Amino acid sequence: MSGAGRRLGVAAVVVGLLGLVLGLGGLAYARVGLGGAVVSSESMTPTYEPGDRIFYERTDGSEVRRGDVVLLSAPDRYGFDALVVKRVIGVGGDRVACCTGTGTARVTVNGQPIEEPYLKGGEASGGSGIPAYDVRVPEGRLFLLGDNRGNALDSRAFLDDRGGSFAESEIRGRASDSYAVPALIGTAIMLGVVLVLVAVGLGIAARVVRRRGRAPVPVAPNWHLPA
Repeated sequence: MSGAGRRLGVAAVVVGLLGLVLGLGGLAYARVGLGGAVVSSESMTPTYEPGDRIFYERTDGSEVRRGDVVLLSAPDRYGFDALVVKRVIGVGGDRVACCTGTGTARVTVNGQPIEEPYLKGGEASGGSGIPAYDVRVPEGRLFLLGDNRGNALDSRAFLDDRGGSFAESEIRGRASDSYAVPALIGTAIMLGVVLVLVAVGLGIAARVVRRRGRAPVPVAPNWHLPA
């Protein structure tokens, strides 16, 4: 093999492997690490409206934090397997309370009122007729509320069952408002495809060069001139 053909062949292999790693790696992460869902209720308005599409990172419930918007599956409570969107208010060991006393209603966590700029109408309690609560979240469980407190089937509806908390194992992912991760994954997949195509082109070029290198060189005839 000529030096040029060898170099082209090596380049084709290297570029092709890099393309496969990027493309297949991006596809694998998109399949395993990310998910998508469509909001079907008004429980999270105005943060998410019905029909909005949410991208979420698949994560264990033990990794979410207060304030995170999570997607969960709790068919024993909701009667269906579809994902439900709620916000984490309290984690295992927290004391969550609302809404007693006078003045503006506020949810408190461990005795401290929390800021909730995402609430619909700024209403933390859900309005009149919503019972007050004061619960201790068991370890391994989460206290979840909707941002639309006046129209959300959340932990407040199940207070008789472990303070309305949900098991961490019911969490399927954490919502992401950023499209950066899906965009990066898409870019990696597209770049992988381009690199594989480039590798194919380099491989063809290497084959052409090898063929030219093996082509016989014509020998000039040995003419004998008369003396």
